[in-house]
Amino acid sequence: MEELHAQAVDVQATDAQTAEIEISETPEDPDRRWYVVHTYSGYENKVKANLERRIKSMNMQEFVYRVLVPTDKEVEFKDGKRKEVEKKVYPGYVLVEMKMTDQSWYVVRNTQGVTGFVGSPGSGEKPLPLADKEVKTILKQMGIETPKLKIDFAKGDRVKVTSGPFFDFTGTVDEIDPQKERLRALISIFGRETPVELEFYQVEKV
Repeated sequence: MEELHAQAVDVQATDAQTAEIEISETPEDPDRRWYVVHTYSGYENKVKANLERRIKSMNMQEFVYRVLVPTDKEVEFKDGKRKEVEKKVYPGYVLVEMKMTDQSWYVVRNTQGVTGFVGSPGSGEKPLPLADKEVKTILKQMGIETPKLKIDFAKGDRVKVTSGPFFDFTGTVDEIDPQKERLRALISIFGRETPVELEFYQVEKV
């Protein structure tokens, strides 16, 4: 699970405070560790909400601290628009930062939607926490603010211009510049192939 990308939610914070949470890579309390729980795919956010409510109602804030759903932000270009979308990187998994005690273990594993902990040595035994290296990787990724760009184009692809002065022209992708979110296409104008610079949102694959 070393490549998990995620967005953390402090179970003790309000929505307004969440964006300001500072996350330390190394907890001061050595017993405060990250664990992975398994849930049904598509129910990750519901499990997170259920767990946060359960922690609050059972006064377990001193033992279960944060819930994290592994997600990744991407930039997509669809219907002529640039849009940021959030996608789950590991469907079916939720991370929980907690101090493992008999009571906290009981609270988490019996939360509605949780099917069990990942890394349990055996039936009825407490699970193993994530390794420090995995935690550092996750927390480092959580500090990335710029979403990853999803590029659907490759050199040689046939594309159609959907907006701008070359609307409805077709051409071939010759060069891609991810940093500027632009590409160069060779378009036939008056019978001659002409290189044209276009924004990603101005074209679609044919």
